[in-house]
Amino acid sequence: MAIAMGTVIMAISLNMFLEPNMIAPGGVSGFGIVIQKVTNGFLKVYVTNLLINVPLFIIGVVTLGKAFGAKTLYATLTLSFFIRVLPKNIATTNLLLASIFGGLLIGMGIGMVFKFGGTTGGTDLAGAILHKYIPSLSIAKLMMVIDFMVVVFAGLVDQKLDTALYSTIALYILVKVIDEIMEGLSYSKAFLIISEKPEEIGEAILKEIDRGATILKGKGMYTGLDRDALLCVVNRAVITKLKELIHKLDNRAFVMLTDIHEVLGEGFKKINSN
Repeated sequence: MAIAMGTVIMAISLNMFLEPNMIAPGGVSGFGIVIQKVTNGFLKVYVTNLLINVPLFIIGVVTLGKAFGAKTLYATLTLSFFIRVLPKNIATTNLLLASIFGGLLIGMGIGMVFKFGGTTGGTDLAGAILHKYIPSLSIAKLMMVIDFMVVVFAGLVDQKLDTALYSTIALYILVKVIDEIMEGLSYSKAFLIISEKPEEIGEAILKEIDRGATILKGKGMYTGLDRDALLCVVNRAVITKLKELIHKLDNRAFVMLTDIHEVLGEGFKKINSN
């Protein structure tokens, strides 16, 4: 159901924002927009989507497994279906708005499909295949390398630099949205607190903020002295309160904050396969 919903969102983006404005943010769908322009509408986007994805689907089954292949086939077919049946009413003729909201929606759709173990074929499938062998790079970033060629091609076909530039904006946005969905939105912060009063601060965190903390053993390189550090993860609502608490108990404490994309476990999100 979630994969189908993702393809619906993608189809809305393509039909209402991207295709009517000749914005091609990479991918087979973006390539389909260009091909439709070249053939004067003879080859529709949904047809190109099916034709190109067949060999990629076969490679995906071999590389990523049958379960992945089934979900990919389902997503590919539903995307082509929804592109065909959903209305093609243009939402806006403003190219900047079309690239922003088109990229946002298609990124949300692709992210949902990825999140539940599928792809819609094309460069996202190619990105998923490459990610298996290059795990240090996210699927979205691998897609961006491949998609850049489609963006350039769109500009050449339309003979407008604006087309390539607006397509690049949409591509950048969709990549960022996919990454956020795959990695989790940053609603939490991790505090690393180096203080001469770790026990006191830890007790205050437990009592006043109702959060746990972990004492990490460390050693100062400059002083050569053993020094305990506190690690604590909190949601955004109590960040200011925790800062004030630390300052009150030890205004000489050294504090580092970092974004946490996703927190699993007691007090936060339950651990599951998604």
